[in-house]
Amino acid sequence: MYDYLIVGAGLFGSIFAYEAKKRGKKVLVIDKREHIGGNIYCEKIEGINVHKYGAHIFHTNDKNVWEYINQFAEFNNYINSPIAVYRDELYNLPFNMNTFSRLWNIKTPAEAKKIIAEQIADLNLSEPKNLEEQALSLVGRDVYEKLIKGYTEKQWGRPCSELPSFIIKRLPLRFTFDNNYFNARYQGIPIGGYTPIIEKMLEGTEVLTNTDYFEWIKTNADKVKKTVFTGQIDQFFGYKLGVLEYRSVRFETEVLDTDNFQGNAVVNYTERSVPYTRIIEHKHFEFGTQPKTVISKEYSSEWKQGTEPYYPVNNDKNNALYEEYKKLADSTPDVIFGGRLGNYKYYDMDKVIDVALEAVRKEFGEG
Repeated sequence: MYDYLIVGAGLFGSIFAYEAKKRGKKVLVIDKREHIGGNIYCEKIEGINVHKYGAHIFHTNDKNVWEYINQFAEFNNYINSPIAVYRDELYNLPFNMNTFSRLWNIKTPAEAKKIIAEQIADLNLSEPKNLEEQALSLVGRDVYEKLIKGYTEKQWGRPCSELPSFIIKRLPLRFTFDNNYFNARYQGIPIGGYTPIIEKMLEGTEVLTNTDYFEWIKTNADKVKKTVFTGQIDQFFGYKLGVLEYRSVRFETEVLDTDNFQGNAVVNYTERSVPYTRIIEHKHFEFGTQPKTVISKEYSSEWKQGTEPYYPVNNDKNNALYEEYKKLADSTPDVIFGGRLGNYKYYDMDKVIDVALEAVRKEFGEG
C-alpha cells in the first residue's frame, strides 16, 4: 500500500516524493517516459550534457528556493546572454543598449529613449489589447518587427494580434549595456546537468518508468491512498469538459565535428521564414572544451492529442475552461494536481520548486 502515487518524475513530482519520503511516507513514482527528470532531463552525448527537451537555465531571486536546490547540485556561474539573428543582422538580447546601438547607430540611453518614445507616440496606442500592441507600446516598431514579431508567431503558431499581452512582459527592456537576460540574483547551470538532481531526490524511492498512469491505475487503484498528478488536468478527467490547448516543441539534435558551432549557448532566429525558433549549443552551458559539439534546433508546433504538451496557451478561452477543470480538481480530495500541466500554467523552474514546497506544506499541515 502506497501513501502517495506520484505521476510524473519531473521537478514537481520528484520534490514531492523526496519530501514525503523524508516524512516517513511510502511513495511510488511512475513516469510514462523511459527516464526520470521530466523536461529537465539531460542526456550525455560526446561527453556533453544535452538538454533533451530544450534549454533549462536556472534563475531565481528567491534565496530559499536557491538554497533548497543547492542541496542536490553545485551550480556554475553561467549567465544567459542570448543572441538574436534577423536576416544577416546580429543583435544582443535582452533589448538593451547593445541592441539599440546596433539598430540605430547610437551611443547613449537618451538617444535610444528618444527614438523609442517617438515610435511609440506615432502609433497612438493607449490600452494594449494584445501582444502586438503591448510590444509596440514598449519598444516601438523597429524592435518589434525585427526581434519580436516573427519569433513569437513561430513560438505560438498565432499572429501576435491574437496573443494575450502578458506574454511579452517576460522580456526585460533596459537602457544599460547589459546582456544578462534574467538579471536574477542567483543563476547558473548545475554542474553535470539536471538529471543527477532528480536522481538524488528519488534515491531510495520506488520508481517505475515506461509506465502509463491510466493503464497502471486500472489494476492498481486499491494500492494507492493518495495521488499527486503532474500530467494534463483535462486528460485526468477524460477531457469531459473539452480539450485544453498546448504548444509542443520538436527538437532536431545533431553532433557536429567542430569544437564550436555558434559561439553561444542560445541563438534565436527571429525571422518568420526560418522554420526553427532557436539553436541551442549545449556545451556552452558548462563551458565545455570537448572536441565535438551538439546542437539542437527547436521547432514550435500545435499540440495534438498523443504528442508531448509543453506550454499551456493561456488565452481567455483556455483559462475559462481550466477554471472549470479546477472545480473538478478541488472536489477530488484524494488527488493533488501540480506542475505546468496539472496547474495549466507556465512555470519557470524556481516557481515549480516554490509551488511544490507549498503543496508539501499544505499536505502535511505545516503552514
